[in-house]
Amino acid sequence: MQAKEMVSQLVARARVAQEEYEACNQQEVDRVVKVIARTVFNHAEELARLAVEETGMGRVEDKIKKNKNKARIIWNNLRDKKSVGIIKRDEERGIIEIAKPVGVVGAVTPCTNPIVIPMCNAMFALKGRNAVIFSPHPRAQRCLQKLLDMWWEELELLGVPTNLIQVLPDCSIDMAQELMRQVDVVMVTGGAGVVKAAYSSGKPALGVGAGNTVCIIDEDVNLKTAVTKIVISKTFDYGIICSSEQSVLVPEDLFDAAVQEFCAQGAYYLTGEREKEALLRVMFKDGVINRAIVGQTAQKIGAMAGLDIPADRRLILVPGDGIGPEYLLCREKMSPVLTIYTYKSFSEAVQMTLDILRVEGRGHTVSIHSNNPAHIEELGLKAEACRILVNQVCSTNSGGSFENGLTPTTSQACGSWGGNSVSGNVDYKDLLNITRIAYPIPNPVIPSDEELWGD
Repeated sequence: MQAKEMVSQLVARARVAQEEYEACNQQEVDRVVKVIARTVFNHAEELARLAVEETGMGRVEDKIKKNKNKARIIWNNLRDKKSVGIIKRDEERGIIEIAKPVGVVGAVTPCTNPIVIPMCNAMFALKGRNAVIFSPHPRAQRCLQKLLDMWWEELELLGVPTNLIQVLPDCSIDMAQELMRQVDVVMVTGGAGVVKAAYSSGKPALGVGAGNTVCIIDEDVNLKTAVTKIVISKTFDYGIICSSEQSVLVPEDLFDAAVQEFCAQGAYYLTGEREKEALLRVMFKDGVINRAIVGQTAQKIGAMAGLDIPADRRLILVPGDGIGPEYLLCREKMSPVLTIYTYKSFSEAVQMTLDILRVEGRGHTVSIHSNNPAHIEELGLKAEACRILVNQVCSTNSGGSFENGLTPTTSQACGSWGGNSVSGNVDYKDLLNITRIAYPIPNPVIPSDEELWGD
């Protein structure tokens, strides 16, 4: 069967299911969304083990935590939000907002986070009374099918229409591209190629840009506390999260103390030029990250480069030689490898951050450890990033958490800097159509020309 015909059948079935589901009230919708999250929470360990087994990436214990915490955080954010019928009345402006579905959502998901990203996509789609069809990465097809089987075991008890959630039976590029062309809205998480395909599909698309998080350590912080948070962030799930730190900038006079602290907390400091060259040859192939090192241990990456990394080392710390397209160490590494740079002034650190992001990761995330509000706001005013995390474990908090006010998600958009249509954390609101009823404002205040144009 041709890809076009096969996808057409899936989309047709999804439309029937979506029309039936659209009749649900808010309470019924929220019961469905809760099941999506609760299933991942209840089966966190089984799903984590399957993810590592199938993809060969990441750490089981961290994926268990990720499955549980993302289920908690996203459901907590969604459970009291209106997404059915009238969701807002603005008496002062005479506006009533009514939420309506966008229709059938096509979700293209990666192998790096094969459980929580589909969970989040499904929760957002179903919160808006949409249907969703998944196109998983070929290395994560079993994960998604198992997840769907678990969901349907629970959803059937709620009488949810069949085919509300489906998955492509074939993970080929042709099938994914055909799905993008036929659905109403595309959600895509993955490399630059698939994101570009989504935006070229002719349908509204929610894509995310590349990550390459830069972290600044300011001169006024407790170095041990800052390094602890960075190490936790960078080593979580073996550095596979796109918002984990890739480069850290430290004041020149704190460099030796920072290196010492990183080493005290499990870093292997790699300084030899031959060692660095060997590592770079393994990590990048023709200037592109080698998939074989993504989400692997420091020991495995070291062994691939002919380096003997002691078993008690959690990450590899490498001094940066420079910043620019020709310096591979300033790019995203998606592994427990961290580049360290020095700076003389805070303004120089901000400029270095801009320079690194303009090589890769523009629009995504910057992390800073500082107690200086002026420095934090200087960074905020100048950095081309949609998120700036202050004094936090960046990798697990940039997608929203109980510890900050960012919208909980697994899709962190990068705005126009990263070639994305939105600049925040992707949310269920991005999968709603809003009808606005506009009443005339009683006794409106209309400014005079003098008030408008006078000095």
